[in-house]
Amino acid sequence: METLAKRLKQARKSTGLSQEQAGDVVGLANGTISGYERNYRDPDTQTLFELAELYEVSIDWLLGRDSFQQENADLTTEMNKRLKQYGLTQSSLLDIERWKRMGEKEWKELEHYFKYITDTAQHGDD
Repeated sequence: METLAKRLKQARKSTGLSQEQAGDVVGLANGTISGYERNYRDPDTQTLFELAELYEVSIDWLLGRDSFQQENADLTTEMNKRLKQYGLTQSSLLDIERWKRMGEKEWKELEHYFKYITDTAQHGDD
């Protein structure tokens, strides 16, 4: 499935993850991820589900049955560019050790910001 291989690579890159990082999250060697992206092998159903979830795309899109994800991929790419400006990647946002080092003040600021984001997403620019 050439489409699957191409889309797996595109989705991984749009999240800013290396093959090694993606493999670590889903419990696979980076060589296995490389094999999927080079169309040497296909992931099993569970792995496909885990990769789709990790990359925040649908399985239908990965399999070439839905082209809607391109808009989301473009948005993800833009978000990754903005994160990079601050020395971050999506995977670094999941770095538990960084979260553990935050103090009470940082947690309050983050909570305020998350509330702003969710309120804006729910209500738009009303």
